[in-house]
Amino acid sequence: MNPENGMQVQIRELTEKDDPAIERIIRSCLVEFGADHPGTAWEDPFLGRLSQVYTGPSQRYWVALDASGQIVGGVGIGALPGCPELCELQKMYCLPRARATGAAHRLMQTALAFARAHYRGCYLETLENMKAAQRFYEKNGFERVDAPPVKTAHFACDVRYLKRF
Repeated sequence: MNPENGMQVQIRELTEKDDPAIERIIRSCLVEFGADHPGTAWEDPFLGRLSQVYTGPSQRYWVALDASGQIVGGVGIGALPGCPELCELQKMYCLPRARATGAAHRLMQTALAFARAHYRGCYLETLENMKAAQRFYEKNGFERVDAPPVKTAHFACDVRYLKRF
């Protein structure tokens, strides 16, 4: 619970019934930040069925729920093809009402604990205009890097971070 606004947050793994809600959240955040175009998660063909993607032993997706049980955000850890020692922090988005409530912090803690158990580092990509997200990543020990370790599908993402474990 965050003392500022009293939001209680529960973190749990994504289920198939959560797919439509998390897709709506991701798409609304992409529109909010002008990222509803090619080269971002906007064109991910699996965006509406993330529960089918995050099924392997070294990849997961979690959702944050408010006190009423509504999904307010999510985050994934996925393999980074071509870099078996690194994972990728994927599709981390929270609704505006869940920002600055501790929800993102709890999602990040959950994702990084999982990542540490399976990988030696965590990579992520974001956009230059997502300044608050960049500050959040840096607070969580990510360091900005100039180039991706491998080519990814998100060619429009112009800011990259890496966290070594």
